[in-house]
Amino acid sequence: MMDNFWLLIAIGFTIGTVGTLIGAGGGFILVPLLLIFHPELDPETITAISMAVVAANSISGTSAYMYNKRVDYKAGLIFAVCTIPGSILGVWTTKIIPRGTFDIAFSIILVSLAIFLFIKGGKGKPQSKVVLEHKGWVHQKLTDRSGETHEYSYDLRKGTFLSVVVGYLSPIMGIGGGIIHVPAMVEWLRFPVHIATATSHFILAIMASATVATHFFEGTYGDAQVQHLVLGLVIGIIPGAQVGAILSHKIHGKSIIRALAICLVLVGVRILVGSL
Repeated sequence: MMDNFWLLIAIGFTIGTVGTLIGAGGGFILVPLLLIFHPELDPETITAISMAVVAANSISGTSAYMYNKRVDYKAGLIFAVCTIPGSILGVWTTKIIPRGTFDIAFSIILVSLAIFLFIKGGKGKPQSKVVLEHKGWVHQKLTDRSGETHEYSYDLRKGTFLSVVVGYLSPIMGIGGGIIHVPAMVEWLRFPVHIATATSHFILAIMASATVATHFFEGTYGDAQVQHLVLGLVIGIIPGAQVGAILSHKIHGKSIIRALAICLVLVGVRILVGSL
Protein backbone atom coordinates (compact mmCIF):
# COMPACT_ATOMS: atom_id res chain seq x y z
CA MET A 1 0.00 0.00 0.00
CA MET A 2 2.77 2.47 0.89
CA ASP A 3 4.74 1.76 -2.28
CA ASN A 4 2.69 4.21 -4.38
CA PHE A 5 4.95 7.22 -4.92
CA TRP A 6 2.17 9.83 -4.79
CA LEU A 7 0.81 8.30 -1.61
CA LEU A 8 4.28 8.49 -0.07
CA ILE A 9 4.45 12.20 -0.92
CA ALA A 10 1.04 12.77 0.70
CA ILE A 11 2.06 10.83 3.82
CA GLY A 12 5.31 12.79 3.96
CA PHE A 13 3.46 16.10 3.72
CA THR A 14 1.14 15.10 6.58
CA ILE A 15 4.03 13.93 8.75
CA GLY A 16 5.95 17.14 8.05
CA THR A 17 2.99 19.33 8.96
CA VAL A 18 1.98 17.51 12.15
CA GLY A 19 5.53 16.81 13.32
CA THR A 20 6.74 20.39 12.94
CA LEU A 21 3.56 21.70 14.52
CA ILE A 22 4.41 20.00 17.83
CA GLY A 23 8.23 20.03 17.54
CA ALA A 24 8.59 16.33 16.69
CA GLY A 25 10.29 14.75 13.71
CA GLY A 26 7.27 12.62 12.79
CA GLY A 27 8.80 9.21 13.46
CA PHE A 28 6.03 8.41 15.93
CA ILE A 29 3.62 8.57 12.97
CA LEU A 30 5.78 6.92 10.31
CA VAL A 31 7.11 3.94 12.29
CA PRO A 32 3.64 2.53 13.10
CA LEU A 33 2.70 2.83 9.41
CA LEU A 34 5.84 0.96 8.38
CA LEU A 35 5.23 -1.71 11.03
CA ILE A 36 1.66 -2.24 9.81
CA PHE A 37 2.13 -2.04 6.02
CA HIS A 38 5.68 -3.41 5.68
CA PRO A 39 5.94 -6.40 8.05
CA GLU A 40 8.81 -7.75 5.93
CA LEU A 41 11.16 -4.96 7.04
CA ASP A 42 13.50 -5.52 9.99
CA PRO A 43 13.84 -3.01 12.88
CA GLU A 44 17.14 -1.59 11.57
CA THR A 45 15.63 -0.79 8.16
CA ILE A 46 12.45 0.69 9.64
CA THR A 47 14.39 2.98 11.95
CA ALA A 48 16.78 3.98 9.14
CA ILE A 49 13.87 5.03 6.90
CA SER A 50 12.19 6.88 9.74
CA MET A 51 15.34 8.74 10.80
CA ALA A 52 16.02 9.87 7.21
CA VAL A 53 12.52 11.35 7.12
CA VAL A 54 12.97 12.89 10.58
CA ALA A 55 16.23 14.52 9.45
CA ALA A 56 14.58 16.08 6.38
CA ASN A 57 11.59 17.23 8.41
CA SER A 58 13.63 18.76 11.22
CA ILE A 59 16.03 20.57 8.88
CA SER A 60 13.14 22.08 6.91
CA GLY A 61 11.16 22.99 10.03
CA THR A 62 14.21 24.42 11.79
CA SER A 63 14.83 26.85 8.93
CA ALA A 64 11.34 28.28 9.47
CA TYR A 65 11.76 28.46 13.25
CA MET A 66 15.16 30.14 12.86
CA TYR A 67 13.53 32.78 10.67
CA ASN A 68 10.98 33.39 13.44
CA LYS A 69 13.83 33.68 16.02
CA ARG A 70 12.41 31.08 18.38
CA VAL A 71 15.41 28.75 18.61
CA ASP A 72 17.48 28.76 21.82
CA TYR A 73 20.83 28.05 20.14
CA LYS A 74 22.84 27.65 23.35
CA ALA A 75 20.54 25.01 24.82
CA GLY A 76 20.01 23.45 21.41
CA LEU A 77 23.70 22.97 20.65
CA ILE A 78 24.52 21.61 24.11
CA PHE A 79 21.58 19.19 24.12
CA ALA A 80 22.26 18.12 20.52
CA VAL A 81 25.89 17.27 21.26
CA CYS A 82 24.70 15.14 24.19
CA THR A 83 22.34 13.16 21.93
CA ILE A 84 24.97 12.14 19.35
CA PRO A 85 26.86 9.43 21.34
CA GLY A 86 23.56 7.93 22.44
CA SER A 87 22.16 7.96 18.89
CA ILE A 88 25.20 6.12 17.50
CA LEU A 89 24.92 3.47 20.24
CA GLY A 90 21.19 3.24 19.54
CA VAL A 91 21.82 2.47 15.85
CA TRP A 92 24.04 -0.46 16.80
CA THR A 93 21.43 -1.68 19.30
CA THR A 94 18.80 -1.99 16.53
CA LYS A 95 20.90 -4.74 14.94
CA ILE A 96 20.27 -7.12 17.84
CA ILE A 97 16.58 -6.46 18.57
CA PRO A 98 14.14 -9.13 17.23
CA ARG A 99 11.15 -7.75 15.29
CA GLY A 100 8.61 -9.13 17.79
CA THR A 101 10.39 -7.52 20.73
CA PHE A 102 10.68 -4.27 18.79
CA ASP A 103 6.92 -4.18 18.06
CA ILE A 104 5.96 -4.81 21.69
CA ALA A 105 8.44 -2.27 23.08
CA PHE A 106 7.40 0.39 20.59
CA SER A 107 3.68 -0.09 21.26
CA ILE A 108 4.22 0.18 25.03
CA ILE A 109 6.22 3.38 24.58
CA LEU A 110 3.51 4.84 22.32
CA VAL A 111 0.76 4.16 24.86
CA SER A 112 2.90 5.48 27.73
CA LEU A 113 3.66 8.67 25.81
CA ALA A 114 -0.01 9.06 24.97
CA ILE A 115 -1.03 8.84 28.62
CA PHE A 116 1.62 11.39 29.59
CA LEU A 117 0.69 13.78 26.78
CA PHE A 118 -3.03 13.52 27.46
CA ILE A 119 -2.60 14.27 31.16
CA LYS A 120 0.23 16.80 31.00
CA GLY A 121 0.64 17.85 27.38
CA GLY A 122 0.10 21.54 26.70
CA LYS A 123 -0.29 22.55 30.34
CA GLY A 124 3.28 23.42 31.15
CA LYS A 125 4.39 25.19 34.31
CA PRO A 126 4.28 28.89 35.13
CA GLN A 127 7.35 30.62 33.77
CA SER A 128 9.49 32.26 36.43
CA LYS A 129 10.42 35.88 35.78
CA VAL A 130 13.19 35.70 38.36
CA VAL A 131 16.74 34.92 37.30
CA LEU A 132 17.62 31.64 39.00
CA GLU A 133 21.09 31.69 40.52
CA HIS A 134 21.28 28.00 41.42
CA LYS A 135 24.45 26.22 40.35
CA GLY A 136 23.98 24.54 37.00
CA TRP A 137 20.98 26.68 36.03
CA VAL A 138 20.92 28.85 32.91
CA HIS A 139 18.79 31.96 32.47
CA GLN A 140 17.70 32.94 28.99
CA LYS A 141 15.79 35.81 27.43
CA LEU A 142 14.71 35.65 23.78
CA THR A 143 12.67 38.05 21.66
CA ASP A 144 11.12 36.45 18.59
CA ARG A 145 10.33 38.06 15.23
CA SER A 146 6.80 38.99 16.34
CA GLY A 147 8.26 41.02 19.21
CA GLU A 148 7.19 38.63 21.98
CA THR A 149 9.80 38.20 24.73
CA HIS A 150 10.34 34.79 26.35
CA GLU A 151 12.21 34.72 29.69
CA TYR A 152 12.96 31.45 31.46
CA SER A 153 15.52 29.47 33.47
CA TYR A 154 16.41 25.78 33.21
CA ASP A 155 18.62 23.17 34.88
CA LEU A 156 21.42 22.46 32.40
CA ARG A 157 22.45 19.19 34.08
CA LYS A 158 18.93 17.81 33.91
CA GLY A 159 18.69 18.87 30.27
CA THR A 160 21.93 17.15 29.26
CA PHE A 161 20.92 13.90 30.98
CA LEU A 162 17.54 14.00 29.26
CA SER A 163 19.25 14.52 25.90
CA VAL A 164 21.54 11.51 26.32
CA VAL A 165 18.51 9.30 27.04
CA VAL A 166 16.54 10.71 24.10
CA GLY A 167 19.57 10.28 21.84
CA TYR A 168 19.78 6.57 22.68
CA LEU A 169 16.06 5.82 22.45
CA SER A 170 15.43 7.73 19.22
CA PRO A 171 17.22 5.47 16.71
CA ILE A 172 16.08 2.33 18.56
CA MET A 173 12.44 3.32 18.22
CA GLY A 174 12.89 5.13 14.89
CA ILE A 175 11.53 8.39 16.30
CA GLY A 176 13.28 11.74 16.36
CA GLY A 177 12.62 12.14 20.05
CA GLY A 178 10.77 15.44 19.79
CA ILE A 179 7.59 13.88 21.14
CA ILE A 180 9.62 13.08 24.28
CA HIS A 181 11.83 16.16 24.28
CA VAL A 182 9.12 18.81 23.91
CA PRO A 183 6.89 17.72 26.85
CA ALA A 184 10.03 17.19 28.98
CA MET A 185 11.41 20.64 28.12
CA VAL A 186 8.08 22.24 29.01
CA GLU A 187 7.26 20.18 32.12
CA TRP A 188 10.70 19.52 33.63
CA LEU A 189 12.96 22.25 32.25
CA ARG A 190 10.25 24.97 32.20
CA PHE A 191 10.85 26.15 28.64
CA PRO A 192 8.05 28.23 27.04
CA VAL A 193 6.09 25.96 24.67
CA HIS A 194 6.99 27.81 21.46
CA ILE A 195 10.70 27.94 22.35
CA ALA A 196 10.68 24.25 23.32
CA THR A 197 9.05 23.31 20.02
CA ALA A 198 11.52 25.30 17.91
CA THR A 199 14.60 24.27 19.91
CA SER A 200 13.55 20.62 19.84
CA HIS A 201 13.44 20.77 16.05
CA PHE A 202 16.92 22.31 15.99
CA ILE A 203 18.21 19.47 18.20
CA LEU A 204 16.50 16.89 15.97
CA ALA A 205 18.16 18.32 12.87
CA ILE A 206 21.61 17.66 14.33
CA MET A 207 20.86 14.35 16.05
CA ALA A 208 18.91 12.80 13.17
CA SER A 209 21.62 13.79 10.68
CA ALA A 210 24.21 11.98 12.81
CA THR A 211 21.97 8.90 12.96
CA VAL A 212 21.38 8.95 9.19
CA ALA A 213 25.13 9.22 8.57
CA THR A 214 25.70 6.15 10.76
CA HIS A 215 23.04 4.17 8.88
CA PHE A 216 24.51 5.33 5.56
CA PHE A 217 28.00 4.10 6.35
CA GLU A 218 26.47 0.85 7.63
CA GLY A 219 24.93 0.39 4.15
CA THR A 220 21.30 0.41 5.32
CA TYR A 221 20.18 2.73 2.51
CA GLY A 222 21.56 0.53 -0.27
CA ASP A 223 18.29 -1.31 -0.93
CA ALA A 224 16.13 0.01 -3.82
CA GLN A 225 12.89 -0.31 -1.82
CA VAL A 226 14.36 1.73 1.03
CA GLN A 227 15.51 4.44 -1.38
CA HIS A 228 12.05 4.56 -2.99
CA LEU A 229 10.30 4.97 0.37
CA VAL A 230 12.73 7.62 1.63
CA LEU A 231 12.63 9.69 -1.57
CA GLY A 232 8.83 9.83 -1.77
CA LEU A 233 8.42 10.69 1.91
CA VAL A 234 11.13 13.37 1.87
CA ILE A 235 9.65 15.12 -1.18
CA GLY A 236 6.39 15.53 0.73
CA ILE A 237 7.84 16.27 4.13
CA ILE A 238 9.89 19.35 3.19
CA PRO A 239 6.93 21.59 2.23
CA GLY A 240 4.82 19.99 4.97
CA ALA A 241 7.32 21.14 7.61
CA GLN A 242 7.02 24.72 6.38
CA VAL A 243 3.23 24.54 6.68
CA GLY A 244 3.53 23.11 10.20
CA ALA A 245 5.77 25.97 11.32
CA ILE A 246 3.19 28.48 10.04
CA LEU A 247 0.27 26.69 11.71
CA SER A 248 2.15 26.55 15.04
CA HIS A 249 1.36 30.25 15.49
CA LYS A 250 -2.37 29.75 14.95
CA ILE A 251 -3.47 26.49 16.59
CA HIS A 252 -3.72 25.84 20.33
CA GLY A 253 -1.05 23.32 21.28
CA LYS A 254 -3.08 21.63 24.03
CA SER A 255 -5.84 20.55 21.65
CA ILE A 256 -3.37 19.20 19.09
CA ILE A 257 -1.32 17.24 21.62
CA ARG A 258 -4.39 15.62 23.18
CA ALA A 259 -5.73 14.62 19.77
CA LEU A 260 -2.35 13.09 18.95
CA ALA A 261 -2.37 11.26 22.27
CA ILE A 262 -5.61 9.52 21.32
CA CYS A 263 -4.12 8.54 17.95
CA LEU A 264 -1.01 7.18 19.66
CA VAL A 265 -3.12 4.93 21.89
CA LEU A 266 -5.03 3.53 18.91
CA VAL A 267 -1.86 2.90 16.90
CA GLY A 268 -0.01 1.46 19.89
CA VAL A 269 -2.81 -0.99 20.67
CA ARG A 270 -3.03 -1.98 16.98
CA ILE A 271 0.69 -2.83 16.83
CA LEU A 272 0.64 -4.62 20.19
CA VAL A 273 -2.31 -6.83 19.18
CA GLY A 274 -0.64 -7.62 15.86
CA SER A 275 2.59 -8.67 17.55
CA LEU A 276 0.99 -11.12 20.00
